[in-house]
Order: sequence, then C-alpha cells, then structure tokens
Amino acid sequence: MTISENQVRVAVVQASPVIMNLTESIEKLRTLTSDAANQGAKLVLFPEAFLSAYPRGLNFGSKIGSRSEKGREDWYRYWESSLAVPSVENDQLAKIAKDYAVYLVVGITEKEHGSGTLYCSVLHFGPDGTLLGKHRKLKPTGIERLVWGEGDGSTLPVFETPYEKIGSLICWENYMPLARMAMYSKGVELYLAPTADSREVWQSTIRHIALEGRCFVLSCNQFVTKDMYPTDLACYDELDSEPDVMCSGGSAIIGPLGNYVVEPVYGKEDILLANLDLSQIVKSRLDFDVNGHYSRPDVFQLRIDERPRTNMKETSSE
Repeated sequence: MTISENQVRVAVVQASPVIMNLTESIEKLRTLTSDAANQGAKLVLFPEAFLSAYPRGLNFGSKIGSRSEKGREDWYRYWESSLAVPSVENDQLAKIAKDYAVYLVVGITEKEHGSGTLYCSVLHFGPDGTLLGKHRKLKPTGIERLVWGEGDGSTLPVFETPYEKIGSLICWENYMPLARMAMYSKGVELYLAPTADSREVWQSTIRHIALEGRCFVLSCNQFVTKDMYPTDLACYDELDSEPDVMCSGGSAIIGPLGNYVVEPVYGKEDILLANLDLSQIVKSRLDFDVNGHYSRPDVFQLRIDERPRTNMKETSSE
C-alpha cells in the first residue's frame, strides 16, 4: 500500500474489552493493534475506558444516602481491573506500541498509586514504546462521578508527531468550549475523541469540532452487548433493565471541513481505517483558522491552569 508523504494511515478500533479482566483485555488490545498495523496503520486509537471497562448500566449498589456491600465488592473488582501508571501492565502497552511501531492511544480506567481514586484517562504511546503522556478526564458525567475523580490542567497535552500534532479529549469533555479551545490553542491537528456516546446527535458534535478546529477528528466508541458482562458480578441484577445491545458504537473519522472520511459504524466490532491527506488541514484554513486569522486575542483570552492538583494547596494563595 502506497502512502504519500502528506498522508498518514490511521485506525479507529471499535471493540469491547474483556470486561473487568485486565490481562485478557490487554491481549485483545494486542491482537487488534496487530490487525491494524498489518493493514498499514501508523496511529491506532482505542475507546474510552477500554481497559478494562466502561461500567455502563452499573451503579455499584449506590443511591443518594447509601451504598451497598455488594456494590462495594463490584467496585473493588472494577478497581482491581484498572491500570496504574507506571505498572507492569503499562509496560505491556508500551511494548505493544513498540512491537508494531505505532502511535498507540488507549482509553483506560486509571488507578493512582497510594490512592483509592480512579480516573478516566487516555494514554499516548510513541512507536518506540515511550509513554508520551496522558490525559485525565476533567469532568466525569453524571453518575460517572461516583467512580471517577476529576483530572486537572496538568494533563492537557498535545504531542508533536511526524503526522501533525495529536491530542485527546474524552466523551462529553468535548462539549466544554474552553477545553476544546485549549486543544486548538496548542495546535491540535489530529483530534482524538474516545467516547461512550453512541447517540446520533454525537455525530453533530464531532463534525462541528472538525469544522471549528479545522482538524481531523477520530471518534472511537465501544460495541458492547449485555452478554459480555461477567455474570458473577455481585450486583449483576442492575443490568436487568438494560437492552441486549448496550452500546451500538458509532465510531467515525471526520475531515477538517466536517465531512466523513469514514462514516459511523454501528452494530458490530470493527477497525475503521483511513488514509488522511494532511494537506487538507492547511487547505481548510483558507477561510477559517480558530487559532489564527479568525481569532481575536485582543478581545478574547484563554488562561489554562496547568498546575497539578497536588500542588494546588501550595499555590492557591499566589
């Protein structure tokens, strides 16, 4: 397959993990990364919380004012199947990126050393196996706040690559105008949007972002059915009212003028592949450049607090 110097071949992996089994989920990720790389992909994107579950349909025995012991058992199981950075599992992901010489971008549930708090994060690995950095979701949505803590401005990176600058926001963070503007201000050109949103209206969101940022948008979701869940969950009955197809997918790739490069895929696991013509990014900015001639820094200014939260008490009085 011939790829010109102005192109990059990318893969968006629409799949589910082996729910709450980190070891088997990483093996599935390796297989899917191999499949994508063997088809020429240089950047491989996995969905939100791929390792090792987006806990759709579960409330962990919780309601306002109380939590159940069975719910705590399931939450501990979820915590156990989450991934720490650094860790042996993190090293395994780095090796997968290196083995297949790809930029590997993976949504994880991250557990922090010395803490019981979980975060919804995205890890970015280079083709040499280096962990380039991570992004933690700034604001979990709804009941997600029960299981995930909030990220801070220290994990809003955009990375230089031979294939333009890459950066990521997760799911409904993409509805936060200033979060998007933070990405644009850092020059993002391949905008990665792992998500759990399979609604048709999500397509309006990612197409708007592509137009607004004049960037390629890679939106990546899971395809999940109820029979993928382990039946020995203590609170398995929380899933009784859920449909057989719990997340239908909707992954897609959008060009910088808001048109589909790959239209959304529903109802199955799949690897979406595309050759992106990177010259389209500059061409699209003839008439609109959100971070250039269409900005008004004399009128609007954006301040991003990139201090780690752990230092906030020390610096809050500055």
